[in-house]
Amino acid sequence: MRRVSLSAMALLLTATICRAQETPTERDAARDVVKQIETLGPSLGVPALVAKLAAADKGRDDVIARVKQLMQAELLPMSDWITQHPEIGFQETQAIAKLTAYLAAHDFEVTMPVAGLSTAFVAKYKHGTPGPNLGVILEYDALRGTKGAFHGDQHSAQGPVGMAVAVALAEFLTKTHTPGTVTVYGTPGEEMMPPEAKTVMMEAGIFKGADIIVRSHSSAKTSRSAAGFGTCCMNIDGVKYTFYGAPAHQLTAWNGRNALEAVIKLFNNIDSVRSNIRPEARIQGVITEGGAAPNVVPDKTSADFYIRYPDGVYLAQVTQWVDDAARAAALATGTKVKIEHYGSDRDGISLSSLEELASAYMKQLGATGVDPEPEKPKGFEETGSVSSQIPGIGVTAKSSNFTNHTYGMEADALTDIGHQGFLIDAETMAAILHDFATHPELRETVKTEFTRIQALFGEYQTALQKAYPKPEVADPKQ
Repeated sequence: MRRVSLSAMALLLTATICRAQETPTERDAARDVVKQIETLGPSLGVPALVAKLAAADKGRDDVIARVKQLMQAELLPMSDWITQHPEIGFQETQAIAKLTAYLAAHDFEVTMPVAGLSTAFVAKYKHGTPGPNLGVILEYDALRGTKGAFHGDQHSAQGPVGMAVAVALAEFLTKTHTPGTVTVYGTPGEEMMPPEAKTVMMEAGIFKGADIIVRSHSSAKTSRSAAGFGTCCMNIDGVKYTFYGAPAHQLTAWNGRNALEAVIKLFNNIDSVRSNIRPEARIQGVITEGGAAPNVVPDKTSADFYIRYPDGVYLAQVTQWVDDAARAAALATGTKVKIEHYGSDRDGISLSSLEELASAYMKQLGATGVDPEPEKPKGFEETGSVSSQIPGIGVTAKSSNFTNHTYGMEADALTDIGHQGFLIDAETMAAILHDFATHPELRETVKTEFTRIQALFGEYQTALQKAYPKPEVADPKQ
């Protein structure tokens, strides 16, 4: 493994400061909070700590070697099999059968289902001892596509990658009598959010007791996050709009009320105000029900929307605007609308201590396509439900030449570029968990950084509230 110098670590951390938060508005409005986050890593000695941990360590390198052995002998073939047998969220029965059987064969006690989710599970190492509880998240659902289910986000590899890490760490803890244990979380339906399965599991207390959580994810580049608040895919409100009208023969349509016209008008209303909405917003909707027959006035239609913005404060305004657009559409067409806010994803927390350590290891392990600058802050999973409450990291080594959610990324999961990326993800995650289990100074740094960033979130939200004033529209003169 190539070593990274202390000066190089300092340069990495300096680069991290350049990308705090996602939008200019966030950075300006919350500059005092952002400054505190930027200076936290250096004040905690993160560059020196990363350089120390990334130095030669036989115990860690033995764990990495075991990960490589497991991946090459058993788990990359399993990843290929899951890629070739895709199952969409909450229907991943074949995948979880393979994953849970493997964990059970390696001394993990599997509990399934959990949190009321039929394809969610928890697997706890049977021989763990009191000490750090090392958490590993597995995902395994495929995307929904027009040609059927497909692994265009390479979730097929996340289960095998996570299991290589869990098994290697569990064996290390027992062999070296190192205090601690390993817990694996099987989280289904990630692409079906919101509400995301991890949120449901968090609310059910499934993640309670984890001291750190790691996971992997596919990417077209090797990257790391800046420290702070954020999410990979922006804050999201999931909202369903159902319009109710009255049926009639289309030749005497005046006897009915057309719910299809209402849902179309909703989309038109949204388009009419897009120029007044901040450009970072994304309002994405599909008509899921549009009527039954051309000769019958549709009396029920429905549209499903993901409404996104980089922070939850302005997102509330955008969502209110879309809700009002739906009410206006119903009023204009003589129909009625039911508005269902069925789920939300919010900011998580990313830590410089873990992100910079992961970056150092990925470079040592030969990752390609390394992004020299850190990305925006984001938690280690898609919604902040878990990553805003438990410290952790999502490891992202390049595993495809194609962007996410494409057939090209699915194809790359079966080739050398995918296999190499998956192996580096597994080795990096294992190295981080080894260090967390064996170095109390890393545990303390992670805990301190996480607690301080977590405490700043309320101040951050308050600052953003002042940045998004609503314009006053005067009442018409009588």
